[in-house]
Amino acid sequence: MSVTLLAGSATASVALATETPAAAPAATVAPTAPVENLIVGYKSSATEASSNTAAADDATAKGKKAGKKTKFDRRLGTGAALVNLGGATAPADAANVMAQFRADPDVAYVEADTRAYAMAVTPNDTEYAKQWDLFESTAGMNVPGAWDTTTGSGVTVAVIDTGYVAHSDVAPNIVSGYDFISTASEARDGNGRDSNPADEGDWNATDGECGVGSKASTSSWHGTHVAGTIAAATNNSKGVAGIAYGAKIQPVRVLGKCGGATSDIVDAITWASGGSVAGVPANATPAKVINMSLGGSGTCGTSYQNAINAAVARGTTVVVAAGNSNANASGFSPASCNNVINVASTNRAGERSYYSNFGTIIDIAAPGGETRRATDTPGTVTTPENAILSTLNAGTTTPGAESYKPYQGTSMAAPHVAGLAALLKSAKSSLTPAQIEAAIKANARPLPGTCTGGCGAGIADAAATVAAVTSTTPPTGGFENTTDVAIGDNTTVESSITVSGVTGNAPATLKVGVNIVHSYIGDLKVDLVAPDGTVYTVHNRAGGSTDNINQVYTVNASSEVANGTWKLRVNDNAGGDTGKIDSWNLTF
Repeated sequence: MSVTLLAGSATASVALATETPAAAPAATVAPTAPVENLIVGYKSSATEASSNTAAADDATAKGKKAGKKTKFDRRLGTGAALVNLGGATAPADAANVMAQFRADPDVAYVEADTRAYAMAVTPNDTEYAKQWDLFESTAGMNVPGAWDTTTGSGVTVAVIDTGYVAHSDVAPNIVSGYDFISTASEARDGNGRDSNPADEGDWNATDGECGVGSKASTSSWHGTHVAGTIAAATNNSKGVAGIAYGAKIQPVRVLGKCGGATSDIVDAITWASGGSVAGVPANATPAKVINMSLGGSGTCGTSYQNAINAAVARGTTVVVAAGNSNANASGFSPASCNNVINVASTNRAGERSYYSNFGTIIDIAAPGGETRRATDTPGTVTTPENAILSTLNAGTTTPGAESYKPYQGTSMAAPHVAGLAALLKSAKSSLTPAQIEAAIKANARPLPGTCTGGCGAGIADAAATVAAVTSTTPPTGGFENTTDVAIGDNTTVESSITVSGVTGNAPATLKVGVNIVHSYIGDLKVDLVAPDGTVYTVHNRAGGSTDNINQVYTVNASSEVANGTWKLRVNDNAGGDTGKIDSWNLTF
């Protein structure tokens, strides 16, 4: 089987000081910008610590000594006093007032009431303004909001593709990869497999060279475009920004002249995820995320499925492109494989891209762009600004100068989700591939446009998904039970939540947050039991030896009356591992 690529042409943090008396006030850094207020912490023995009147008198007196009209404003939640300096005050004048407070033995500390700013500032990459897919509210993936929490550091993403052609905007995030193309003529590097995943070009000189109906074409440099979307260097005053710019890219070459063989791709999946391949050195930096923006016709074969299952069992999330045939993705591989995140493409208006595959097996949609509408003349490029801009090369056959170019395709949509998976794994390293997939789907937002045939859970939302997996509290409008329930070997236990005050039936997108502490979650079957006794299975002995379940499931409970007693039922099916239901919640 031959497989082809799937593309078209600084927040300040202020610690809350305690009111415990200290031997002497700590030194305070002098302000360097105008100050409007001071925060004054009094020792607990001081009258000013509990009396607003005393604090007000003290503020006035100390301001007078420093030549300023200061006044007590209010009491903070920590017990400290907020002192108003009467407007923006020069740093030197503010320091004089602070000196008066520091000289008072009843004062534990005094500091300027400084400003804090969001860390996710607009990157200074010169082409960032063209990356609508990252930030536009209509159909972007809401990536900047996730950067406050995570940039993907500590995670390696394997790009199983055409390899990598040197590009200075990606180079800082490249780690050693491998060339798995076993046929020298297809590899164009004079040999078969080797440790150099350099993209030698995938051009075709003549029509028919790669089979009936194939056309002559220039080199795509496809793997480099995908890599830039995932992890281009960011805030480096050049080019584009990567979604998970703190992550590393591992180029794994499987596509050369006339595509790539399933046998080579299967070995690449195995190696990239940390498995052993005969004759190939062990992977020193196994990937926790694999991106495969490639595919061919036909349903998923056993070879693909076995390799993917093994990769997922090693803890690697596998992201694949749905395909560009405007057809049901069930007829394409590896899109139709189990245990993958299957990604469809949306355009800048939030509709399914005219070329994108669709269907019930689609998991999620992400920006893939459109360089023309379906009604435009085939082969034309009428709206390049509506495609996905990323790193590329200007060479038509062999490598030339580095460049940037917009591409369209589910090949471009998949790396958006691979980048998001890296953000999630970095933010919470305990997440399993199943938990990452569930979180992405549960926190997607509806397509603002249409999707004939099915585009999965909606458009992936980076900020919402990262916030969900890092949150320690149930969402607003939720009901929660935090009482521990022990899970013994070969036992079934339940934890209940009584819901009241909710009108009508539960939603079709009932969110079930589950936090179970248990080694070897492959032992567990987890069910949500509705008030009328209907059982909805959310976890069924999956995950193997992975520890703990901490994720949000989406259940279609629209046939159930919302009010009543809901239960989380956990069945342990084997001996040797025990744990507990730590907490769970329902969000209507």
